[in-house]
Amino acid sequence: MEEVAAWERRQAYSSLPLLPHSQPQRLSEVPTAEAGRVSFPMAEFCRVLGGGLVPGSAILLGGDPGIGKSTLLLQVGVLLAQELGRTLYVSGEESAQQVKGRAQRLGLSAEEFYLLSETSLERILDEAQELEPKLLIVDSIQAIRSDELPGSAGTVAQVRECASQLVRLAKAKDLSVFVVGHVTKAGAIAGPRVLEHMVDTVLYLQGERFQTYRLLRSVKNRFGPTDEIGVFEMGPQGMREVANPSQLFLAERMPWTPGSAVVVALEGTRPLLVEIQALTTTASLEHPRRRVSGLDFNRLLLLLAVLSKRAGIRLSDKDVYVNVVGGLRLNEPAVDLSVAAAIASSVRNDPVPPDMVIIGEVGLLGELRAVGQAQRRLQEAGQLGFQRCLMPQSTRTGEAPPKGLEVIGVQSLREALEVALGK
Repeated sequence: MEEVAAWERRQAYSSLPLLPHSQPQRLSEVPTAEAGRVSFPMAEFCRVLGGGLVPGSAILLGGDPGIGKSTLLLQVGVLLAQELGRTLYVSGEESAQQVKGRAQRLGLSAEEFYLLSETSLERILDEAQELEPKLLIVDSIQAIRSDELPGSAGTVAQVRECASQLVRLAKAKDLSVFVVGHVTKAGAIAGPRVLEHMVDTVLYLQGERFQTYRLLRSVKNRFGPTDEIGVFEMGPQGMREVANPSQLFLAERMPWTPGSAVVVALEGTRPLLVEIQALTTTASLEHPRRRVSGLDFNRLLLLLAVLSKRAGIRLSDKDVYVNVVGGLRLNEPAVDLSVAAAIASSVRNDPVPPDMVIIGEVGLLGELRAVGQAQRRLQEAGQLGFQRCLMPQSTRTGEAPPKGLEVIGVQSLREALEVALGK
């Protein structure tokens, strides 16, 4: 009888229409639908989602093994159980006792938080229909399999089918669904690429396993901006939000040390002050080494060529090592000038003034190009006590700089290095 009842529930679910029949409409005639968001006491996570959780959304979270995905979603699930009500956490890799043990260590509890240790998709759908939660967390999609398809869990067909059914459940029941995804050695989410197209939001949890800081990054979001980041610190009580990441990234900076420069980088809509460190030493091999962490390697080679050709800094006989402090990865061109200044500072053994931030894109001719959202960058620098900002002359801020912050405009790389290094 139980098998018959389960079959009937699956049939009812399978026959549920997702969208009513529609007719072509003029764009101006389509009613505006406001996505009501649910905020909860984890501001960094809400920021990455675009301001809160949208009911009926499907969210995919990826990250390296041991980085803290399960811990983070366990915390989020308990908080949302307190805000929304009934929440179902499905673990396909751990027993309910193991999950409860982690919750006790983190000091988490909620009356409406339910645990289910299961790997059968059909069983998960049955329980979701029976329990009718407001939030469903599945950890992980590679551990779930459908009995209606051949093959073991984690195969392309199984991952695609299970994800499709969970997304359909989210839309049909107006149920928010979090799905954990494993990543490959290259850092991409394992399984078919269509998996990322199915969901509404794709998040990555990044960081080093043996360091305490984690970055939650949005790479796709149908309900908000992409490339937003949230900063967390992993500790005995789980993931703790970092309210002021800029101060964190500069906390251990050594002022008046050659090879250091500070840049105001934009991650989504958030400006972050980050230290760029460079070390140059006399090469001991025929071909000098170039090593970089947190920046594009090819971009570093371009900057080294421009420094040699346009600024007269000899690098052909030197090993060059460049690092972005804090585990961040910076991709925007606005960090070019600070990277060049840090390298030149190390070569000349002259420090960049500790009260100066450096922003700008460097061209192949040694010219400096304007950067976007300059006013927001200046405000962040002023709030942390910096007194000077070196940036391209062509940059337009539209407003006066913050009080106490002097903006120094330069046109070329050579001129910028003269200002920053005093010669």
